[in-house]
Amino acid sequence: MILIKSEREIELMRKAGEILALTREMLEGHIRPGISTLELDLLAENFIKSHGATPSFKNYHGFTGSLCTSVNEVVVHGIPSKKKILKEGDIITIDIGVNYKGYHADAAKTYPVGNIRPEIAQLLTVTENALYEGLKQAKPGNRVSDISHAIESYAKPFGYGIVEEFTGHGIGQSLHEEPYVPNFGKAGEGPILKKGMTFCVEPMFNMGTKEVRILSDNWTTITLDRKPSAHFEHMIVITDDGYEILTDLKKE
Repeated sequence: MILIKSEREIELMRKAGEILALTREMLEGHIRPGISTLELDLLAENFIKSHGATPSFKNYHGFTGSLCTSVNEVVVHGIPSKKKILKEGDIITIDIGVNYKGYHADAAKTYPVGNIRPEIAQLLTVTENALYEGLKQAKPGNRVSDISHAIESYAKPFGYGIVEEFTGHGIGQSLHEEPYVPNFGKAGEGPILKKGMTFCVEPMFNMGTKEVRILSDNWTTITLDRKPSAHFEHMIVITDDGYEILTDLKKE
């Protein structure tokens, strides 16, 4: 069942999203060669708590981090570690979850660490652009798969592997709710979008194969060919005539 959120609930999620965006902005100043993913995690946890919220991912089904820190070939769910030190030329996806007064926000972005190869920079650009191409279809009366189809259609000419095992998802009092929003598929299928729906759209593209493998820690998910992967995600609410991003800082 897809839950339609009230104005009060949307306002709480908007606040959770604002704290998330501020956390992301703070972390961006620390992404550099020589820092460990655990250091980034601790910075985020302390920052989120200082704003009256808690990290959504901490202890979620046993996950030990406050962030997912996915480096290079890690697609999703990288576990922060003091042993994982960022180096020049890496990329890192930082996936953040914030729980504010019982309501969640969730968003991810892939960052370059110093200078990266042009072909990897293109992967990041295309993945982020695909997110916004998908969001163009997020409006009342459209269907969930209209978003999925737009993402896939944008990515296909570049030949990237579109990850199928992980999708976007509804969100609210639970971190994962219906509807699920794949990054591929035919247009005109799935639930009809309605005002008050809140969900995350999150394309994940691999430089090579779409195939992935989950490591023995049951979290870390890597590309099967060990080529780089990028991941961009925003949480949105469907409005009267489109959508509002809830995990971005509002421009004055």
